[in-house]
Amino acid sequence: MTPPTAHAAPRSRPAITLLRTELRLFGREPGALFWVMIAPTLLLVILGSIPSFREPSADYGGARVIDYYVPVAVLFALITAGLQAMPPALTGYRENGILRRLSTTPVRPRALLGAQLALNGAASLVSALLVIATGRIAFDVALPGNLPGYALALFLAASGTLALGAAVCAVSRTQKMSQAVGSAVYFPSMFTAGVWLPVQGMPDTLRGIVEYTPCGAASRALDAAAAGDWPAWSALGVMALWAVLLTGAAVRWFRWE
Repeated sequence: MTPPTAHAAPRSRPAITLLRTELRLFGREPGALFWVMIAPTLLLVILGSIPSFREPSADYGGARVIDYYVPVAVLFALITAGLQAMPPALTGYRENGILRRLSTTPVRPRALLGAQLALNGAASLVSALLVIATGRIAFDVALPGNLPGYALALFLAASGTLALGAAVCAVSRTQKMSQAVGSAVYFPSMFTAGVWLPVQGMPDTLRGIVEYTPCGAASRALDAAAAGDWPAWSALGVMALWAVLLTGAAVRWFRWE
């Protein structure tokens, strides 16, 4: 009898080759690399250069504004990867017939989708680590006090933003349409993540609404874990629910041709 691994290994080689190819192509996109991996840290450095942001604020219960912007910068990376980097790439492949041609080879189109999700997720994680390290070294921002809670919140946030990007791909027939739809979703997501105003500093009514959005719930969960607390189950539940709903929508409406 032939060992199972004898067939498993050859089937995995095309997918690995595809992942390597996508990695090389991703590395040739300076715009994507900058906005996903460099811009979040640059945003943190710019905000941290404002003296008042490094001082305790009564509006934030004695905390510093820069402390709240570390989770915000992490979300900035996730949102950019999910809504600006991934949708144009996937819809471009579909518009040019690459996904249709892949369906006739050992590499199925779903492998390309998996490679894009893996690469953008990995780039977001590297960016998040760079943001956290910069916050700690440059501005004495404490490291996340609850690492398991932070990791869980980060995973759910990444799942939600990438699922949102996949949903944008699903409803966009062309690359230009995906850029337009992605931008239309991108800026509200940035607002709910707290890029222009930290969620914790929003008026109570607005904050209550924002925390039911994927990025608003993620901001709340990451901030709690950074402070050493376990993220509220309500925030984790909102993030998980959005990830499931958006993944379902992407699967339901996505077309390979």
